[in-house]
Amino acid sequence: MDVTQSTAGDVIEVRPMTIHIGAELFGVDLAGSLTDEQVAAIRRALLRWKVVFFRDQALDHEAHVRLARHFGAPTPAHIVFGTNESHPEVYSIAKHRTAQNGRTSATRCWSGWHTDITAAINPPWASILRGVTVPPYGGDTQWTNLALAFARLSTPMQRFVEGLRAVHRFDAPAGDGDYARRVGARDLAAEHPLVTMHPETGEKVLYVSPGFVKEIVGLEPSESRALLENLWEHAVSTEFTVRFRWAPGSVAFWDNRATAHLAPVDIFATDFERQFYRVTLNGEVPVGVDGRPSTLLSGEPIEAQPA
Repeated sequence: MDVTQSTAGDVIEVRPMTIHIGAELFGVDLAGSLTDEQVAAIRRALLRWKVVFFRDQALDHEAHVRLARHFGAPTPAHIVFGTNESHPEVYSIAKHRTAQNGRTSATRCWSGWHTDITAAINPPWASILRGVTVPPYGGDTQWTNLALAFARLSTPMQRFVEGLRAVHRFDAPAGDGDYARRVGARDLAAEHPLVTMHPETGEKVLYVSPGFVKEIVGLEPSESRALLENLWEHAVSTEFTVRFRWAPGSVAFWDNRATAHLAPVDIFATDFERQFYRVTLNGEVPVGVDGRPSTLLSGEPIEAQPA
């Protein structure tokens, strides 16, 4: 247990959940007016543990956005699926995902391991997700530490992947449903280093979002598939992951530059409803070990939502 004392007299208690990733933070009201010391303490815990969790938080949309602005500039709710007119920074994540203005035809299109919106040239640096309607059981979310995943590769493999780049793309699924139409209307693709340098911690990160990476540049298709499958399996090893059980009022805040997460599919086998809301924070263009930034292939950079 790590206890952080702020100069204002507030105590934020940090309770690690696993050896390598995830911690619960106690002693802070996220709906209140956070002090600079509290913001700094939360950020330190986030950088150390990659994802931090809070319990029993009474956030509405306005408080959620206000919280996010302590840590950066929020993005529009979703670069592809649009925004909420009354709260343009807040994205609705329901059991049967909607595209803000209509129900999608693919109820499970958002499941699977992924890092948020890496098809953009400047993916969000962080996401803050709050649970409102939470199933009595099931519906857990998992995160994996991609900095540790890189560190646990063999030295020859580290040297090999450090020099590679990969194409990340937001692909439309087969069919002509609303989901496919929206994705197709916003063609989004970028070439990112396969290993990025974390801009705050200096860690090397295995940047392999399974939901978005399509190919490794310069390799034959069979070579690319084999290497990606090997890296994806490695990146989600149990040792690198944490699993979080939600309750109403729970909040998860994760570093999107150093993690991937897995949305649940077990809830589709139940009649339980699940309604969450997310705000993402505008990010920078990733940079590789060689200092080369990512390359825009199509679409436009994500722009911060005006205050």
